[in-house]
Amino acid sequence: MGFGSASVGGVSFSDGPDGETMQHGLRVREFTLDRGDRPVPGALWQHPDTGPGAPLICFGHGASGDRHHVAIQWLAHHLVSEHGCVGLAIDGPVHGRRMVGDGDREAFRPEWGRPGTADDMTADWREAIDFATAQPDIGDGGPVGYWGLSMGTIYGAPLVAAEPRISAAVLGLMGLTGPRAYRPVIEAAAAAIDVPVLFLMQLDDELFDRTACLALFDALATDDKRLHANPGLHPEVPIEELHHSVDFLVRKLARAESTA
Repeated sequence: MGFGSASVGGVSFSDGPDGETMQHGLRVREFTLDRGDRPVPGALWQHPDTGPGAPLICFGHGASGDRHHVAIQWLAHHLVSEHGCVGLAIDGPVHGRRMVGDGDREAFRPEWGRPGTADDMTADWREAIDFATAQPDIGDGGPVGYWGLSMGTIYGAPLVAAEPRISAAVLGLMGLTGPRAYRPVIEAAAAAIDVPVLFLMQLDDELFDRTACLALFDALATDDKRLHANPGLHPEVPIEELHHSVDFLVRKLARAESTA
C-alpha cells in the first residue's frame, strides 16, 4: 500500500471551513492565519484528554496533496489517538485552500523555481507553530517534531534547519536537486540539520533518482540519521514505514523531552 492510496487504515477526516469538529474521537480545528496577502490555512488534531505540553508533530504534504493528505490523516490518527501527540498541518503554497490551477505537481513546478519560496513556507510554518503553541490547551512546553516527504522535504528540510523548536524529523522522497534558485537552499539546509532524522527513499523513484536521494541523506549534518530504502515508485512507500515513522518520532521526542 502506497501513500497514493485513497485511504490508509480506513481513517478519513473531512476538510471543512474554519472551526472545530469531533472526528474519530479527535478534536479537529481548521484555521486560517492572516499573513496579509498570504493567508495560511491549517488544521490541528488533538485528543480531548490531551493537555498542555504534549509533543507537537508538524506534517508537510506532497505536491499532489494538501493538509488532509491521506498519509497525514493516518499519522495524525495514530500519533494523536495512541501516543498523546498534537498534530499540525498547513497547506502548501499552491495547494488546498490556496490552490493555484489544479493545485497539483504542474502548479507546484513554477512555484518551486520562484526565488524565496522556501523562505515564505518556513515563515508560514513558524507562524503556524506559534499559533498552535499559543493555544492554552496545547502550550509551548512540549517537544516538536516534523514529518514530510517529497514536497514535504523540499520545504521541510529548510524548516527543520531554521527552527530550533524541532528536535526530530522524518524526511525523504527527495534528493539533493531542484531548480537553480532552490538548489543552494536545500544544500544549506542539509548542512545545518543536526537533529535525529529518519530518511525514506524509494529505489525505483521516478521523480528523484537514487544518486540524488543518497546525496541528500549524506549531506545531512546530523550524526543521528538512518536510511530506510524500499523497492517501488515514488508513491509506493510501504505502510510499514508509516509505523516506523510513528515509532521514531515518539521515541526521539520522548528523549528530547527527558533531556530538556
